[in-house]
Amino acid sequence: MEIQLLGPLCAAVNGGSILPTAGKPRKLFALLALYPGRIVPVSTLMEEIWGTEPPPSAMTTLQTYVMQLRRCLGTAMGPDAPGAAKNVLATRHGGYMLQVPPESVDVHPYERLVVEGREAFERGEDERAARLFRQALALWQGPALVDIRLGPILEIEVMRLEESRLVTIERRIDADLRLSRHTELVVELADLIARHPQHEGLHAQAMLAMYRSGRQASALDVYRKLRERLVEELGVDPSPQLQRLHQAMLAVDPELQVAAGPRRGSTFDRYAA
Repeated sequence: MEIQLLGPLCAAVNGGSILPTAGKPRKLFALLALYPGRIVPVSTLMEEIWGTEPPPSAMTTLQTYVMQLRRCLGTAMGPDAPGAAKNVLATRHGGYMLQVPPESVDVHPYERLVVEGREAFERGEDERAARLFRQALALWQGPALVDIRLGPILEIEVMRLEESRLVTIERRIDADLRLSRHTELVVELADLIARHPQHEGLHAQAMLAMYRSGRQASALDVYRKLRERLVEELGVDPSPQLQRLHQAMLAVDPELQVAAGPRRGSTFDRYAA
């Protein structure tokens, strides 16, 4: 079985989809797939589908949704696997469990690659870190569960995944900066700061990439625009780290031209107090 949550929801067995078309059973499957091999309590499933006020018929309706999912599973598995659907989508005391290998759900190989990339980055293995981060990000096929109407549980999980994705992009760019790939990063970072106009870490990376590419004026302009936006919208100045990076650029600090050595952390870390 292959399950995709990092993008539109997809789940297939032997190349055939196992998902019903109705929205609530699909939502139920997505929540179970996030926790393969773990019991998801009935109360959690109900909260995702109906919020804090489930209807009196909620238990019966939930069982109907489970039957629909098992029917789709059974059809995809074929007549040679009688009863297999109940083993895959199993009833357990107090809840239900999707019994599939974690690696069959794209979230889990993504998170494993991110952990391995972070460990490589901390060891100063920048080439390996960048490669692992790229492999992790390549598993994304769009916003997580983009075609599901999220309930309160899935909404929290999707926010966590999207934040993880952004942090992974930032760490991958840090590895590339440490490998002196600043010129190649300028266009990507210009797009990222346009999409995330208050994200100071991405702005610091954009400033450094531009500065090292011989575009000091552009780097300083990125800072100026961010500062104006933060003051106008939030009433705050940029962080001390970003201010120190700005001052280093004004002073033409020679260290700015040198890629960070191993174990020196992220772009932002180097300007911490």
